Amino acid sequence: MSSNNRQFNISRRNSLKFVAGAIGTGILAARAGAELAAPEPVIAQNNITPDAALQLLIDGNQRFVNNMRQNPNQDFTRITQVAPSQAPFAAILGCADSRFPAEILFDRGFGDIFVCRVAGNVATPEEIGSVEFGTLVLGAKVLMVVGHENCGAVKAAIEGGTLPGEIGSLTAAILPAVQMSQNQPGDSVANAVKANIRLQANRLKASPVINQLIQEGKLKVVGAYYDLDTAAVEILPMAWMA
Repeated sequence: MSSNNRQFNISRRNSLKFVAGAIGTGILAARAGAELAAPEPVIAQNNITPDAALQLLIDGNQRFVNNMRQNPNQDFTRITQVAPSQAPFAAILGCADSRFPAEILFDRGFGDIFVCRVAGNVATPEEIGSVEFGTLVLGAKVLMVVGHENCGAVKAAIEGGTLPGEIGSLTAAILPAVQMSQNQPGDSVANAVKANIRLQANRLKASPVINQLIQEGKLKVVGAYYDLDTAAVEILPMAWMA
């Protein structure tokens, strides 16, 4: 074979490789573009056990306290993923206090936690219905009731008296916890806050919907105390939830 023929064949093979590579690259680019335009549906992240879901919250709070946040699921890719549907692994009934931003404190992002917030973290019929939806329909595996240090609603319930508007309905819902915590050693407000967490958690557990999920092993209900000074979330002893 002449030198010219060999060069032609080599050049032809290289051209074919280039064309094949270009086609492959084009296919990959087109596929990537299609995925960006119409991202894959978010994988259900709540296909885990209640214990695993609780551990995700605990781990996230520890990262926050230790200034080691990972900031997961907080970008626009995540926004487009969860826009069509949501599958939160946890539900939280927390206080409306501005110092309790749940997703930040547990180092989570869009679509991770189904959060209901109301002053005094009280389980009103509306809040109960909301967390029933978050657990039964959306599939959250852990339901956490979070109260916090120096809660103003609990302090108002301790102080008593007449309050304007509907504020009194909140303190009325907390008052049984104040009564239960009386004569306990230690800080009276902290004791009442923790008693209120337990009271509201028990009200949630009295829901036939939530109770059935617990009995089926699909849900865990826990109470937690948030320290405003350290940002640490303390899981309360579980014996009272038996």
